[in-house]
Amino acid sequence: MLIRVVRMYFQEEHVNDFLEIFEESKERIRNFDGCQKLELLQDYNQKHILTTYSYWRDKKALDHYRSSAFFMENWSQMKKYFSNKPIAFSCIKLAEVDGQQKA
Repeated sequence: MLIRVVRMYFQEEHVNDFLEIFEESKERIRNFDGCQKLELLQDYNQKHILTTYSYWRDKKALDHYRSSAFFMENWSQMKKYFSNKPIAFSCIKLAEVDGQQKA
């Protein structure tokens, strides 16, 4: 599994514009072949900073999504609201530690 992290910096007055775009496209992204999970996070102190985590079957599936007409169109709609260049990178999970329930 490949995890794609994209941290985006929006003009404060356009955060809601991005949220509308995300709301309209989230199911299509999630249902794209190879996408296993999609999360949207908002910075606790800086509400104009949002981050997506998308979980992909493999790099090939992510690359297929990133080269799709849907991605190109969606990204061009979002990027006009950026206040800074986004930071994007891919990761693999090495460990996960869940909390244990105590009796």
